Amino acid sequence: ACMLCRRAEADPDICGHKLEKQGLCLHEFCLFFANNLHQHRVKELGLLGFLPEDIRRTVDWAAQKDCFVCGESGAAITCQEMSCERSFHLPCAVEGGCVTQFFFQYRAFCWEHRPEQAVEVAPEANTTCLICLEPVGDKKSYGILACPACKHAWLHRGCIQGQAVREGIACFRCPLCRDKDAFPSEMLTVGIRIPFRLPSRDSRADEALLARHSHCDASGCLCPGGRQQADEEGPWELLLCSSCAAEGTHRRCSSLSSSAGSWECDSC
Repeated sequence: ACMLCRRAEADPDICGHKLEKQGLCLHEFCLFFANNLHQHRVKELGLLGFLPEDIRRTVDWAAQKDCFVCGESGAAITCQEMSCERSFHLPCAVEGGCVTQFFFQYRAFCWEHRPEQAVEVAPEANTTCLICLEPVGDKKSYGILACPACKHAWLHRGCIQGQAVREGIACFRCPLCRDKDAFPSEMLTVGIRIPFRLPSRDSRADEALLARHSHCDASGCLCPGGRQQADEEGPWELLLCSSCAAEGTHRRCSSLSSSAGSWECDSC
């Protein structure tokens, strides 16, 4: 088991790979998020640049801290809010509504002090996650995230985390409006881990599939610029079928209002 989170099995999307060396066993991101544990520039030292003596000292210190989520000792991560003393294990973060930011200083926040999305709208009734197509509910919550660019894409936190790991930073974008600027930045802020690597083979196949269906398939396309025109918003914004992604339509060509967040083709 990991010497910090005490888990033999943990979600690799959150905790990363398990590392074993010099009698030590730890998840890579349990190391990065642990309080007062500093990485040296020479990554060949110890585990990813963390010295064995520093790791053991941190493990001993964490043994005195109980996780506010599961109640067990070994909680090496403490909320960044100065006045907050809540500590937790990395695998317990999602269950406890915590946010762990996988960039720069690897900061972590408890449920009370975590950063929240600025999106003011709530999901409409019967709105489904664009990835798993299951309902997301009718109100904002920790487990539901929205695209800050189009404000129509609603996604389960777990679903978008899986997509981020498959796509990597090079291809990660909103599955609805395809924004790749505001969307990744906000997802990092609210605790989604986006690996800094090329996308997986499956993700590249998905990208190719979407690229083949980037035009309006309405029987009578009304767009003056033709079926290939795809604006970011307005009547000529192109929506892909939320079920198959194999057909698309301009909003005006299918009489869709500006607030409609999704559309399904006749086949689906």
